Amino acid sequence: MGSMCRLLPEFQDLNGSFRYPGPAITALKGQTLRVTVNNKLTDPNMRRSTTVSFDGIFQSTQNAYNEGSAFVTTCPIAPGASYTYEVPLGTQTGTFWYHSELSVQYVDGLRGALVVYDPHDPLAHLYDVDDLNTIIQLGDWWQSSSSSLLAGYQATGVVPISDSGTVNGIGRFQGGPEVPFAVTEVVSGKRYRLRIINQSARNIFTVSIDNHPLTIIETDGVATVPLTVDKIDMLAGQRYSVVIKANQPVANYWFNAPFVGGAPARNLHQNATLTRSIIRYKGAPIAEPTTEWTLGPVNGTSLVEADLRPLVPSVVPPADVNITMDLTVVAGLAVWNVNNVSYLPPKVPTLNQILAGATNEVDFNATENTFVLPAHKTIQISFPSTNDDDAHRMLFCLLVSCL
Repeated sequence: MGSMCRLLPEFQDLNGSFRYPGPAITALKGQTLRVTVNNKLTDPNMRRSTTVSFDGIFQSTQNAYNEGSAFVTTCPIAPGASYTYEVPLGTQTGTFWYHSELSVQYVDGLRGALVVYDPHDPLAHLYDVDDLNTIIQLGDWWQSSSSSLLAGYQATGVVPISDSGTVNGIGRFQGGPEVPFAVTEVVSGKRYRLRIINQSARNIFTVSIDNHPLTIIETDGVATVPLTVDKIDMLAGQRYSVVIKANQPVANYWFNAPFVGGAPARNLHQNATLTRSIIRYKGAPIAEPTTEWTLGPVNGTSLVEADLRPLVPSVVPPADVNITMDLTVVAGLAVWNVNNVSYLPPKVPTLNQILAGATNEVDFNATENTFVLPAHKTIQISFPSTNDDDAHRMLFCLLVSCL
């Protein structure tokens, strides 16, 4: 197995907070990811300790302390301190992302792309270009700090509404300055693998490109049988690799990413049509497309997730343990329940309790909602359907105990 060392560059701005998006982290299949985080946060309006999670990367029991869940698998990185995450990537390849895993801090900007390239990608014959310039990061933008947003939510039960959406960190809001849109340049005749990541806290983006169908070849780090659609609904945390062919007349084309994420009447800055960028053919004018802003093709083919198929099917082993997690949100309150239990942070962090010898569910507070799992077993988790649009998707089929 190869190895790589990637020092996470500083991406704080001058007031000691985050600059979004963070630098892209790249690796090759089979390497070990080493990321050093130097915490230089000083902004008093936000949480100044931090942790980093590598979203979608599988973690072993032995390496759980590099997973990033503050107070559960790891201790936060204090201001002025440093920590090096070391994560073997194994056989995983594809499009991932990293973000703060401390409270809701990633809303403040600690989030960026993580791409694991496969030198022998079985779908490489479908595209010509796949580099840092073809990573497209969708995010929500908040003009208030996550600490104040969370305090407001806890006080009122009203989920905050973002001020706008961004594409590669650039966006506009209603009544704000007309900043230039982000641009992805293409060359006529070539085929491009766009790695699209929804790094938002809650926005659901509908992605399309004027006059360019999208051929999906990867979903959440899993290569898929190519499937061509015109638009894709992307929930928070989802990632898709799509291939587009630069076979249209040389010009500028809109990359559309309108979103929903709460009632716009609660935030008058929000205008979903403003979330977009430009696909610019080489040789086209340095200008915005001349076509109208739209929400995407009216009669285009939308992705139906059930139509996706893994390129290499795998057989899920029979379950040794079955768990049901019923997720509910109490209307009008900042209360989320799992099996009718609302999680409350314990006075003694879960990680400390485990290190002190806790091994059974009775060793933890009921409001920790801790599940103790047998090692080296297959766990099947069932999630009854929910209408909540903030549920976060994650690929998995095997879980093992970390005790």
